[in-house]
Amino acid sequence: MDFEVARTNMVESQIRTWDVLDQRILDVLLDLRREEFVPEAFRHLAFGDLDLPLGHGQFMLSPKLEARLVQELGVGPADHVLEVGTGSGFTTALLCRLAAQVHSVDVIPELSRAAASRLAAQDIRNATLEVGDAAAGWARHAPYDAIVIGGSVPVLPDEFKDQLAVGGRLVAVIGRAPAMTATLVVCVAPGVFTVTGLFETSIPPLLHAREPARFVF
Repeated sequence: MDFEVARTNMVESQIRTWDVLDQRILDVLLDLRREEFVPEAFRHLAFGDLDLPLGHGQFMLSPKLEARLVQELGVGPADHVLEVGTGSGFTTALLCRLAAQVHSVDVIPELSRAAASRLAAQDIRNATLEVGDAAAGWARHAPYDAIVIGGSVPVLPDEFKDQLAVGGRLVAVIGRAPAMTATLVVCVAPGVFTVTGLFETSIPPLLHAREPARFVF
């Protein structure tokens, strides 16, 4: 399989057509070796428009979704970013090429270790990978200029908003299948946020995602 041809086709036929037009992101996607972040058995599907299993019940999101969520985050070269759900490490790598520092947290140690090896092999050194449950935020390195949540959540815990710097952005897919919305939250002033629905989609749930409060009568 010619990975370079497949990579170019992925960018031109999948990602551009899904309104990912930020040239910085497109350039990184043309350079990053996505096939190196995919389990060996699925390398031939690395550029397909589908989620790929990573083991432990987890999935690598399709290329167009990874790229679109990162684009909506508006990452700049001085930004400190929190990624909830390291997964394969590919979105981590994409963020690292755009930001100053990425803190990526995964609850599954095996996935975190595998991602660390992949990032090291790509000589990506501005990522801090940690193992833990960040389903309700990760205050250790807050405040963040940008936060991306790699699995869907029924509701967005307030802790995530509290961990944004002023001017900080958060992108998450909120809701339950089949009605989920990719959502952008921006901290415009201390304690003041705008919330914008971006597009409808459906992705696998984040482990340990908080459930909405239930009223008992």
